[in-house]
Amino acid sequence: MTTRRDFLTSSAAAAAALSLRPQQAAAAAPTPRITASRPVVISSANGLRGVKVAYDRLTRGADTLDAIIAGVNIQELDADDQSVGIGGLPNADGVVQLDASCMHGPTKRAGSVGALEGIATPSLVAKAVMDYTDHIMLVGEGAKRFALAMGFKEQELLTEKTRQDWLRWRARLNKDDAWLDHDDDVAIKFTTGTINMNCVDAKGDISSVTTTSGMAWKIPGRIGDSPVIGAGQYCDNTVGAAGSTGRGEANIKVCGGFLTVEFMRQGLPPEQAVLRTLERLVAMTEQRLLRPDGRPNFDIQFYAVAKDGRYAAGTLYEGAQFAVCDEKGPRLEKCVHLFARPSR
Repeated sequence: MTTRRDFLTSSAAAAAALSLRPQQAAAAAPTPRITASRPVVISSANGLRGVKVAYDRLTRGADTLDAIIAGVNIQELDADDQSVGIGGLPNADGVVQLDASCMHGPTKRAGSVGALEGIATPSLVAKAVMDYTDHIMLVGEGAKRFALAMGFKEQELLTEKTRQDWLRWRARLNKDDAWLDHDDDVAIKFTTGTINMNCVDAKGDISSVTTTSGMAWKIPGRIGDSPVIGAGQYCDNTVGAAGSTGRGEANIKVCGGFLTVEFMRQGLPPEQAVLRTLERLVAMTEQRLLRPDGRPNFDIQFYAVAKDGRYAAGTLYEGAQFAVCDEKGPRLEKCVHLFARPSR
């Protein structure tokens, strides 16, 4: 028999459930547990070599975060790659300052470093922050001192190629200054050099990492989205992972990594999740950064992988690609996009 107390308790619970808005009810519902997945690694296009390394490690039983950090280390240690690590494009003072963050789905832990100088692999320093401290983010001189204490070796990150790019940029800032312009036929790079990588293994465990040398010629001390947990990348082992490359200032305002994962939590597939995040980013773009047609005058990409192995990447303007590796091998695929590429 049902007692009066049982009846009142069940009635109150039912009434509370009915009073929830649909969004609240979806948030309150438990996330379905997936016990098996299709292993896959995705990243920005500059990680084509890295996704293969990470995938091979995954299939040999490596931890998800260890696997993708090994993948991004390839770019960090490549002196000819000016997107991150050795040879990364410097700030306005000619100093290479690196940022990185990582999240480990199974343990729900994270680590981050910002404005790190003299250490080529900020992704590994971010993981050391996660593994050995009660903190999540270390920056500047403190981050460097921590890295040296952990055994990382200091080295010069500014290569001669990168130094020459910086000298060309500085010389052309003011035609009336004391610096002579040179190599006029060489284009000056203005770049946001970053690599984001996300993965899921056969058990459904997930991790994410983003590492960067940041915006070229930035004001010293500038921090972009890459070391910001929830912006440059985010991981939830019950749902998936997401990260970004491109204009970090735009991404920070929408917490794009977190937002993309939350869209997947609500049931959207990765393709729709990245597009919804891009729509939100456009809505939050300030007027000075909009073209006459109301669209942003910059581009940005988001990458997402779900716990079951589905994946996608999205960009504002068509034409961008991203890297993926699964049982079919490493390859580049097209990003979904919001807008056609603007004509010049």
